[in-house]
Amino acid sequence: MDYFNYSRREANEVYVGATPLGGANPIRIQSMTNTVTMDTEACVEQAKRIIDAGGEYVRLTTQGVREAENLKNINAGLRSQGYNTPLVADVHFNPKVADVAALYAEKVRINPGNYVDAARTFKKLEYTDEEYAQEIQKIRDRFVPFLNICKENHTAIRIGVNHGSLSDRIMSRYGDTPEGMVESCMEFLRICVDEKFFNVVISIKASNTVVMVKTVRLLAEQMEKEGMAFPLHLGVTEAGDGEDGRIKSALGIGALLADGLGDTIRVSLSEAPEAEIPVARKLVNYILERKDHPYIPGAAAPEFNYTNPSRRKTDAVMNIGGDNLPVVISPRLDGNGEINEQFRPDYIYCGQQLPENRRKDIGYIIDANQWDGTEGTYPAFNYQQIIGLHYCNARMKFLFTPYMGLNDEAMACLKLHPEVVIIAQSSHPNRLGEFRGIAHQLMNQGLKNPLVFFQFYQEKELEDLQIKSAADMGALIMDGFCDGILLYNTAKEIPATKVDETAFGILQAGRIRTSKTEYISCPGCGRTLYDLEATIAKIKAATSHLKGLKIGIMGCIVNGPGEMADADYGYVGAGRGKISLYKKKECIEKNIPEDQAVEKLIELIKANGNYKEAE
Repeated sequence: MDYFNYSRREANEVYVGATPLGGANPIRIQSMTNTVTMDTEACVEQAKRIIDAGGEYVRLTTQGVREAENLKNINAGLRSQGYNTPLVADVHFNPKVADVAALYAEKVRINPGNYVDAARTFKKLEYTDEEYAQEIQKIRDRFVPFLNICKENHTAIRIGVNHGSLSDRIMSRYGDTPEGMVESCMEFLRICVDEKFFNVVISIKASNTVVMVKTVRLLAEQMEKEGMAFPLHLGVTEAGDGEDGRIKSALGIGALLADGLGDTIRVSLSEAPEAEIPVARKLVNYILERKDHPYIPGAAAPEFNYTNPSRRKTDAVMNIGGDNLPVVISPRLDGNGEINEQFRPDYIYCGQQLPENRRKDIGYIIDANQWDGTEGTYPAFNYQQIIGLHYCNARMKFLFTPYMGLNDEAMACLKLHPEVVIIAQSSHPNRLGEFRGIAHQLMNQGLKNPLVFFQFYQEKELEDLQIKSAADMGALIMDGFCDGILLYNTAKEIPATKVDETAFGILQAGRIRTSKTEYISCPGCGRTLYDLEATIAKIKAATSHLKGLKIGIMGCIVNGPGEMADADYGYVGAGRGKISLYKKKECIEKNIPEDQAVEKLIELIKANGNYKEAE
């Protein structure tokens, strides 16, 4: 694989109604309704809103045979109004439903974790090799008739693995791991290949971006080893709403799109389904801007492991690098401005002039020609001033450099100056490629200087900044290269405090620094058993000031509690108007009336000593 130059992975073409994907087709955008599938009119109207927003596939939940059969009416309702967008049925727990849905939908999604296996119980089970083989045969016996129905009706399928719903059988042998997720998918793909059924799309998702990216990378590698080229559907499950949902989705999906992986995407937001489409479109369009970019002559470091990366080894320079959390550097050329204490930058780069009212809990970086040794300040050199590093006695120095600035002279200088923190710059259309080039070059030279990434934008809309910066940082974080981020946006429409918050949000989405409560909330579908958006807003209002807590908010039992397995607390729909509360994977209280459930959740958090009043 070329880590430095963008090209799209070659995948099979899959026919989904009149809108094929994979092959030379565009990266397709899709969403999912959250209406009740038996309500034909509501489904048709919401599907139209998704399509009008630019959605190219519309997915609907099909809990039972009745819902699957009603896809016929929904399909007819859309076609009668001139909408020919393919419909996708979403099936869990019941293979009979998939058989029926294949008659009326252009694509059927099945979940390997619960297609034949029972719902996950989180119990430790042991399987002998013979028993394991018998379970695989049970899958084949049930899956092949479904494939035959799909062949007869020209129906595509999606094999959709979710981190939160791996079977106990897979868990028994592989644990809750990317390897287990990949094998759960490959079991079904091997049957498809044996049956010569290739109209297959794959998704392999998690709410944890690290797990999601690592698993898709691993899956693509495993498919290549076994001679498969099925197209990939990308998504971060339970990404949440607002800026968190956008940053987390852009970081996870963007990290894969940037490496050419992905043929269709869904941005899962806990908002109206049509709101997902423009976010997805912006993300895809931004990644595709790097197509046919000028060649980057990178040299991969032999020790780098793409499918199982670890943090690059660096020597700490004060609180940057080593085992320290990645830092946030805020560029404020006047050195001043409002500070949001929850997202207080570690350093401020102030250019040519230090502010008069400096804080002792923030370091100040000033251009080297203005640095006079003032306590709490540090000099910044550009790559043309490299010789100046030799004559500066600061205990920490910053070197701003592009990839091509790391020449032999610079490398020799860095070997003599471990106290230098490198701030990587790029104006290349594929800045990821150049930034990776810098990281790999440092590894190849045995240099352990910390590495901070300077990401530069001119965005007037906060959403655009969130999407682009998260997409640019995703692969760098997943590769283990990030010791810090300097996020600079020149447009005055976005205040510096929101830029800082975005930088911290990116680090949290990449699971490398926590600065606020994390919400693992599903986007909702026809299975959702309560008012999801209103509930999320209420829970956020009561808990958003809590630092470092993870709260799962799930509409139903399909992915909860599995997808929120690493959450501290969970709020899961148990029945119409009924909620169950979890601590980790343990259900603490069942069937709480919805109007009492948020208060009960807060009581549970308080009882475990994880709550403090907002200041």
